[in-house]
Amino acid sequence: MKGFPNHFLWGGATSAMQIEGAYDVDGKGITTCDCKTAGSFSQRRQITYVDKDGNPGAISSSLGRALPEGAKQAVLDGYFYPSHNAIDFYHHYKEDIALMAEMGFKMFRLSIAWSRIYPIGIEDEPNQKGINFYKEVFKELHKYHIEPLVTIAHGDLPLYLENHYGGWANRELIDIFMKLAKTCFTEFKGLVKYWLPFNEMNDYLLMLDMFGNVSTKESHQESFQVIHNMLVANARCVKLAHEIDPENKVGSMICGIPNYPGSCDPEDILETRYRWEKGIYYTGDVQCFGRYPSFSKRLWDEYDVKMDTREQDFLDFENGTVDFYTFSYYMTNIVTTHEVKDMVQGNFANGARNPYLEYSEWGWSYDPKGLRYYLEVIYDRYHLPIIITENGLGAVDKVEEDGSIHDDYRIKYLQDHLHECKVAIDHGVDLIGYTMWGCIDLVSASTGQMSKRYGFIYVDIDDEGKGTGKRLKKDSFEWYKKVIATNGEEL
Repeated sequence: MKGFPNHFLWGGATSAMQIEGAYDVDGKGITTCDCKTAGSFSQRRQITYVDKDGNPGAISSSLGRALPEGAKQAVLDGYFYPSHNAIDFYHHYKEDIALMAEMGFKMFRLSIAWSRIYPIGIEDEPNQKGINFYKEVFKELHKYHIEPLVTIAHGDLPLYLENHYGGWANRELIDIFMKLAKTCFTEFKGLVKYWLPFNEMNDYLLMLDMFGNVSTKESHQESFQVIHNMLVANARCVKLAHEIDPENKVGSMICGIPNYPGSCDPEDILETRYRWEKGIYYTGDVQCFGRYPSFSKRLWDEYDVKMDTREQDFLDFENGTVDFYTFSYYMTNIVTTHEVKDMVQGNFANGARNPYLEYSEWGWSYDPKGLRYYLEVIYDRYHLPIIITENGLGAVDKVEEDGSIHDDYRIKYLQDHLHECKVAIDHGVDLIGYTMWGCIDLVSASTGQMSKRYGFIYVDIDDEGKGTGKRLKKDSFEWYKKVIATNGEEL
């Protein structure tokens, strides 16, 4: 094997809503994720709200569930919101970055909390304390020669923009977001050069297929509009970032869940192809090729989609293709048109069980070769440098009496997946980086749990937000340190 290239960008990844905490500190505004309660494998997280008459309430955050008419999301007394404190990275960033540096990180993926820069979203001037915080974080990273990879929008929309604008289904958010993007590109010039405007925008379509019970004409209409608006903003970000600093590089970020046909029935083969097109290629093609793919018309006709577009949008697409491609990878799914009795019912995983694979207690398939498959398919399609920006194993970790944490299962998971990365590189894929998801324990986005742990670094906080917050090194910490030191030669 050729192995990983020189200057490979080893590191880890997080999001603001899952690590920062300090949800109302130094002028930060409330976001949609601040209104989401804790949950578990068996119980969905809830979104709390106030109805049109001022009465409090809560509704399951299951895809497709709408708030009562006239209701607004709100933070209410008597509920536990994991994002409010998370792991308090806001006050521990120096300690946490020092631990990442000890492992030898070359890159750290993190996100901007939109409401820390623009608390409501429509202010004329940004919150200087928020800007100062991120400047200090980026300077701390550079002190250890760690390159920041920054996601501008990662699931934490300012609450005002959701309640009063209806979120990203409203075209007005394009210009509102571009003000945030311009502020970031300007204020952090020289500190950040790798940017991802959005996290996993393809989720809006991907999840509709995974949870077919909410797949309606109306849900598709809104999802296609949301993605279109984000794609326009993403393209404009590419152009603006290059204008402000030619050193800037802007990428896509796709939720990469490969689909396998459940049988050799031609119906299954076709349906699998269509799932790839709708869930993966639709957004990636616009970002990488600068135009909607030919199969878009079939999709729009199938769901009678009539999007609100402008002629300028399509010019923006042409002039705003991305510099590199990134994606998350955790599992694969089976697609079949046949009735199946053995189903997977996990978080963000739904469908027929693959008899050739094992599954985590959260219902996610264990499929390292699926990662190689995705890498090779995507590189063959786009021929752009690739960074795997999310990959990891959520598991329950036990702290021994001496403070040690033996997470051999996580090491095995990463060994298997990184081996397949090596094979893909040997097969010609231009893979330039790998940022393992949840490099430090964080709040799970799907369940709101802390006990579903991903990190090399254990954080002493439980599912109720209780604990010392102390950071502990797991066995995987030293393992990953060695992997980086040998540039992946010793897995």
